[in-house]
Amino acid sequence: MRSVHLNWFTSDEQFLFYIGYGGHDEDMYLHDHVDFSELVIVLNGNATHIVNTEASFIKKGDVFVIDGAASHAYKDPHDFRICNIMYRPDILASAGPDLRSSNGFRALFVLEPFYRNIQSFSSKLSLPIPGLEYVSSLVAFMIEEYTDKLQGYQTMLRSRFMELVVYLSRQYQNQDQQGIQGNLMHLANAISFMEDHYLEPLTREQIADKSDISVRHLNRIFQSYYQTTPFAYLLRLRLEHACNLLKTTHVPITEVSYKSGFNDSNYFTRQFTKVYGMSPKVYRREQFN
Repeated sequence: MRSVHLNWFTSDEQFLFYIGYGGHDEDMYLHDHVDFSELVIVLNGNATHIVNTEASFIKKGDVFVIDGAASHAYKDPHDFRICNIMYRPDILASAGPDLRSSNGFRALFVLEPFYRNIQSFSSKLSLPIPGLEYVSSLVAFMIEEYTDKLQGYQTMLRSRFMELVVYLSRQYQNQDQQGIQGNLMHLANAISFMEDHYLEPLTREQIADKSDISVRHLNRIFQSYYQTTPFAYLLRLRLEHACNLLKTTHVPITEVSYKSGFNDSNYFTRQFTKVYGMSPKVYRREQFN
C-alpha cells in the first residue's frame, strides 16, 4: 500500500487544496491519505470501490468522503470519471454553526468517514440527475478557477467549496434513508439534539423521541457506531464543558458541576476523577500553574 501526500498535487503551502478530474481506465492501487481528506464525486461510469478490506459498487452520481485514516482503491472501472477534491479538514472550520450542526453535514462529512475506518461501511450520497448536473457545473467552475489562478482565486475556491458542501449536505439529508444511511441520520439527529441540550436534564426517552426511534434502537445504533451508550456520550459532553469552565473561570467546583449539567456535585467529582485521573480541584490547579 502507498501513502499519498497533499503536496504531491499542489506546491502552494499557503493554500493546501486541490481539485481536478480523474479518469481511471485501469485498477488504481490501494493507498491512504497522510494529511488530507478527499471528497469524491462520480461523474460517469462505475467501478468497485475498496475501502480498507471491504468492496462496494459505486456509480454515476455517488458522492463520498475518505479521510486520512482509511485506505482505498478502485477496481474494474467502466467509463469511470470522477472529480477529486483534496483538502485539509480544517477548511471545514469556516462552516457556520448552522451547517456544522445540520444532520446532512454531520452524516456525510463527519460520521461516514469516521465509520469507514472502524467497520464495514458502504453508505454514500447518491445524487439524482438534476443534482449531479448542478454539482458538475459547480466543480467545472472550480476547476477553471483552480487552473487559471486569477487574483482572488483562493477566496473564490473556498467560497464555492463551502457552497458545494452545503448543497451536498442538504441532498444527503433529503435523500431516502434506508438501512445504514437511515441509522446514520437517526444518529446525527440524536447527536445534534444532545449537543444542543446537554446542559439540561435529558432522558433516553427524550433523545429517542427527537430521533424518531425507540430507546432500544437508539442504544443499538450508539453501540454499533460509537461503541458506547447515549448516556456515556452525554456524560462526555458535560465533562468537556466542565473542563473548559475549570480552565477559564474561578467559580467554585460545586457551581461548575451544576453549570455542566450535573445535579449532584459529588457524582460529578467521581465521574470527573474516573475519566481524567484526577479530581476537578487538582485539574484546575494544574491548568493555572
